[in-house]
Amino acid sequence: MTYLSIFLQIILGIMFTFLGFSALAGAKKALENFDHLKLPNWFRYLTGLVQLIGALSMIVGIWIPVLAAFGGLWLLITMIVAAALHFRVKQPLSSTVPAIVVGILSLIVFLIIVEVPGTAH
Repeated sequence: MTYLSIFLQIILGIMFTFLGFSALAGAKKALENFDHLKLPNWFRYLTGLVQLIGALSMIVGIWIPVLAAFGGLWLLITMIVAAALHFRVKQPLSSTVPAIVVGILSLIVFLIIVEVPGTAH
């Protein structure tokens, strides 16, 4: 594990903790986003739980690396779904870029943890 991985895990862990609790609590911004994406309210709760699982995996993964690898893939898949949902409602690419960037950062954590041959550390 590298300092880059730990740094990214902390950033992703904090970010998804905030996003997960915001979705579960029904924060105004979360409600607006789910309404704009034309998603049912139950999906907001599911998303909040998925985000909190990813956050917990990233944070605990600092000490148990296999959880960070799991969290990296978990959040990558989550961000692929998020990007697809933005495309589905024909939002501009600029609205989708954050999901793409966070997905890439999650993939980087995964690649660092599993030490895929050919990846730089």
